[in-house]
Amino acid sequence: MFEKLQPRYAVQWIHKIEEIPQAEWDAIAVPLKTPFLEWTWLHNMETSGSVGANSGWLPTHLTVWRDRSLVAAAPLYLKSHSYGEFVFDHQWADLAARLGVAYYPKMLGMSPFTPAEGYRFLIAPGEDEDELTELMVNAIDHFCMRHKISGCNFLYVDPEWRSTMERHGFFTWLHHSYIWQNQNFQSFEDYLGAFNANQRRNIKRERKAVSQAGLRLQPLTGEEISRSLLSHVYHFYADTCDKFGWWGSKYLTRRFFEQLYPDYLDRVVLFGVYSTEENQHPIGMSFCLTKGDRLYGRYWGATQEFDNLHFDTCYYTPIEWGIANGIQLFDPGAGGRHKKRRGFAATPNYSLHRLYQPRLSQILHTYIDEINEMEQQEMDAINQELPFKQTNPLEKVGDDC
Repeated sequence: MFEKLQPRYAVQWIHKIEEIPQAEWDAIAVPLKTPFLEWTWLHNMETSGSVGANSGWLPTHLTVWRDRSLVAAAPLYLKSHSYGEFVFDHQWADLAARLGVAYYPKMLGMSPFTPAEGYRFLIAPGEDEDELTELMVNAIDHFCMRHKISGCNFLYVDPEWRSTMERHGFFTWLHHSYIWQNQNFQSFEDYLGAFNANQRRNIKRERKAVSQAGLRLQPLTGEEISRSLLSHVYHFYADTCDKFGWWGSKYLTRRFFEQLYPDYLDRVVLFGVYSTEENQHPIGMSFCLTKGDRLYGRYWGATQEFDNLHFDTCYYTPIEWGIANGIQLFDPGAGGRHKKRRGFAATPNYSLHRLYQPRLSQILHTYIDEINEMEQQEMDAINQELPFKQTNPLEKVGDDC
C-alpha cells in the first residue's frame, strides 16, 4: 500500500526484502563500499531464518519510489532486545527501566549481526540526496511516534553519512573497532617490517608453530568454494559460538551459510586449515568477505586446538592474501584487544541515535560528549601500545631469528 507524500515520491514500508526486485535494490546498494547491504546478503538473512519475528529482528524496511522505480531505501529492523548489535546500549535500557519508560521495541538500522562500518541510506545516483534524506527521516519519525517506538538507532555508519544525519538532529556515539590498514606493503615481509624486533620475532614464531604442527593454510575463492565447504563453515562457526555459552553470539543458521552458494561467492574468501597428512577435509577455517579494496573477517573455528592457529587463520594469512590482492583495509571482526599486537589499530566507528522519549533524549544530550571523550581517551591509550618500531636506522628487519 503506497502512501503519497508529495507529487514526486511515495514511501512504502515492507517486511520482506524479496518484495523488492533484486536488480532494483542492488542498483543502489552495490555502488556502496560495504557488501553487507546488498540484496543477496539481506535476503539470505531473512529466508534462512536468521532474522525475523522469532529472533527479535523484525524487518521493517523503508523504501521510496518515483513512478514505481526504487530511488531510495533503508534496511531497518524493529528490535525487542539488544543482542546481535555489538553496540552495547544495555545501560540505556536499564536507565529507561528505572525511569519507568519502555525502551523496547526500538528501531535499528544496521546489517544484522555484522559489526562492520558502512551503514547509510541507499539513494540512487542522480537523485536529490538532501531532499530524500529529509523525507526518509520524517517518515521514520512519523512511524516511530505513531507506533510508540522508543528510538531510532543507526549502527556502524558510513563516516561521511554521519555528518549528514547530525544535521538532522541525530546524536553521535563514538566506539572503536580494530582495523588493519595497508601502508603500501608489497609483501608480508613489508608488513613484518613495520613492527619492532620483538614483535616481528613473535609473529614469525607463531606462524612457524602452525607449520610445525603439520598444518597448511589455503585461501579459497570463487569456484574453489563448494556448498559443502560453506556447510563446514557453519560447523566451525557453531562450535566456536558454543564454547562461549551465553555470550557465544550464535545467530546464523546452517541454511544461511549454504544459501551463499552460488550467488554470493564473488564476495566470499575462505581460509581453510588442512593437515598435511589429510588433504580432503578442512580441520579449521575462517570466513571472510571482500569487496573492492576491503576485507572483512567474520567467523572462524577448528576441530582441534593448536597453538597460534587462530592468529594465523584470522589475521596473518588474510593479511598476506590481502596484500597480494590489493586490499587496503581489513576489518577482522568485533572485540579482542589482542588484535593490537598484530597491527590492528583502534579506529573510530560511530552510531547515530534519536530517542523519542523526552527524558531519555535529554539525558543522552547531556552526557554523550563526556561519553565520547572517554572513548577517545581509551583509543589513544590503546594506540600508544601498538608494537610498531620507532624510527631507528640501526634497526633492521633482518635482525630477527
